[in-house]
Amino acid sequence: MPLPWLGQTRWLRFGLYPDFKKAGLELFRTTTFRLTAHFAAAFAFLALFLFAFIYWQTAGVETRRMEYELEHDAAAIALESKSDLSEVVRLAVASRSHRIDYLALFSANGTLISGNLDRLSRDLPADGVAHRIEATSPGEDNLRHDVVLMVCRLLVDGRFLVIGRSLDSVDNLRSVVLHALGLGLAPAVLLALAAGVALSRQALEQVKAVRLTAERIVQGHLSERLPSRGRGDEFDRLADSMNYMLDEIERLLEETKNVTDNIAHDLRTPLTRVRSRLERARQTAQTHAELQEMVDRAIVALDQTLRIITALLRIGQIERGVRRPSFQAVDLQTVVGEIGDLFEPVAEEKEIEFTVRTEKVSLIPGDRDLLSELLANLVENALKFTPCGGRVRLTLETEAGSVAVRVIDNGPGIAPEEREAVLRRFYRSDKSRHIEGCGLGLSLVEAIAKLHAFRLHIGDAQPGCIFSLICMPERSQDS
Repeated sequence: MPLPWLGQTRWLRFGLYPDFKKAGLELFRTTTFRLTAHFAAAFAFLALFLFAFIYWQTAGVETRRMEYELEHDAAAIALESKSDLSEVVRLAVASRSHRIDYLALFSANGTLISGNLDRLSRDLPADGVAHRIEATSPGEDNLRHDVVLMVCRLLVDGRFLVIGRSLDSVDNLRSVVLHALGLGLAPAVLLALAAGVALSRQALEQVKAVRLTAERIVQGHLSERLPSRGRGDEFDRLADSMNYMLDEIERLLEETKNVTDNIAHDLRTPLTRVRSRLERARQTAQTHAELQEMVDRAIVALDQTLRIITALLRIGQIERGVRRPSFQAVDLQTVVGEIGDLFEPVAEEKEIEFTVRTEKVSLIPGDRDLLSELLANLVENALKFTPCGGRVRLTLETEAGSVAVRVIDNGPGIAPEEREAVLRRFYRSDKSRHIEGCGLGLSLVEAIAKLHAFRLHIGDAQPGCIFSLICMPERSQDS
């Protein structure tokens, strides 16, 4: 049933996003889309770096190849005869052969003899090695200025042979790389963003389902659970964990409700008895002795009430794990022996055969006092329900690498359908209602067992009952 006070808090949202006017805002605010955008930006930066590296390497190789060809061509042309060299230069310029853009022959004083350069650059050394330099050549309307690779060789007769090649091919290579970058990078980034939009839309649907389920749970529908698609991905694992938590919360809330009802029921009886006795004492007591007797009975009933409250507080403290930091290595053989010595007189008084059998086992990490209390509750419970002439056994042994403690009796036993219920607070089976107790002993046992991560199992002794505690030894202490 929905909770009545929730009508005033309808504005509360449990999703990742508020209720935007435009659904598109939710899409672009999702973590999935932002992560995709970051990856797309990182990919774009990496692609730019990669293309720049490829261009730098390719341009370097192309430039070195051009330098080698220019130096080789310059050396080859310089071998021509003196009389034919001018004509060779003129014909080469006219035909633009040998992939040469600039070729000129200058006299010793720098005067142009033949070629397509207007002057001899002072920045160009005549060492026969290619240099990057700005060249000026006559064009159709005016002088053309180009950055070229140029080689100058000093001939044996004092003249200068200059040969050069434009770097347009390197610039074209840059244009090709940039064009390829545009063709490849832009679609890749757009595709990544489109994938981010699709994934974000899918994530939004899942988050919406979670949000709606959470709102229904807050409204009081505690049986609602987060949807799982069965894919085994992180959303399914999160849903399974949340559903397990919700199961535990629902169980605890139901247990709290039952405990509250049981506390009210169990405390009302002794408190009502105390009130009636005190009222009767005030009205009917004639002597001081009669008044004292009635007050003593009221005190006994109040002590029973206080024991119930103390037991509840102790169980709550144990369940919160307050004692876990004080865990130490415990010798269960010693603890079991002490419990045997403690309850042996009680068993003799009830004419019950009580035997204790132990063996040397590894040390157990835990709280020694709590473990003693756990075993004492189990043994006391067995002695309480075992009839006169019956048997109770307390054993300690190693079993499949673990330590097993068992309390076995031949009493009335516990029906299989009640073996989980007897661990709940204040539960009393019909067979045990005539026996004194408040129904908290086994609840305390379960709380201590959970604190120590022990496995508690209730079995059938045919006849009777077996309480088994399986615990892992402390390996470090054992070694």
